[in-house]
Amino acid sequence: MTRIRRGYIARRRRTKIRLFASSFRGAHSRLTRTITQQKIRALVSAQRDRDSKKRNFRLLWIIRINAAIRERVVSYSYSQFIHNLHKKRLLINRKILAQIAISNRTCFSMIANEIIKEVDYKESTGII
Repeated sequence: MTRIRRGYIARRRRTKIRLFASSFRGAHSRLTRTITQQKIRALVSAQRDRDSKKRNFRLLWIIRINAAIRERVVSYSYSQFIHNLHKKRLLINRKILAQIAISNRTCFSMIANEIIKEVDYKESTGII
């Protein structure tokens, strides 16, 4: 019986996996089974960290907006500011508000003063 040579498909698949793990150290870059486990783990970590990055940036924007508002008016908070923005139907997202608060403080203070002034006027006259 003559020897049958195996195909190249499995070898091609393994080399593709090895290319992904070429930067790993030790057995994680050499052994096929370990490479597949590390690949799954790396992809899971990447997805998790992308999600946490979104959370962290949103938190940072909220902190910046809150600091900029409290710098102008002491008793006014971030939650009241966002609530009044939505009441006025000014749909500016937090990222843009935070950028305005850092780069262009006068513009941000104009926005905040308009919202605060209108809310104070409505509360003092009883129009709600």
